[in-house]
Amino acid sequence: MKTQNFKNHTQTVFGFHGVLFFLYVVFAAGAFNYWARSSADNFYLASLLLFLLPILLLVFWYLRVFALKAQDRAIRAEERLRYFIMTQKDLPSDLRLSQIIALRFASDEEFVDLVEKARAEKLPAKEIKALIKNWKGDYHRV
Repeated sequence: MKTQNFKNHTQTVFGFHGVLFFLYVVFAAGAFNYWARSSADNFYLASLLLFLLPILLLVFWYLRVFALKAQDRAIRAEERLRYFIMTQKDLPSDLRLSQIIALRFASDEEFVDLVEKARAEKLPAKEIKALIKNWKGDYHRV
């Protein structure tokens, strides 16, 4: 696995983002085609296939969202513990979740200073990541 940095830390899963999306588009095109060409005999089946499209889309969407929400909670807990171990204080409550998630890439040497800078200047996640000098990769994010 190659070393993560600011430029390559985002992750695209070919099977999910590529193959599954392509198969969904093919299925949607086929369902619309079948529905448009259907006769009274098979109109019900064609309509059910169209009805399946938003159901599948919602399933794919929520599979992704639920996994990310669980990971976000874990990251928040890990970074709160990390900050507490280093400072004996609770992580500032005015940090946004996106800032905390971005701070997870900071090495221990720069973590506390970046927390204070992110808090004081209300830095967006992208700027926080750009300020990190010693990148600590997150190889377990989905």
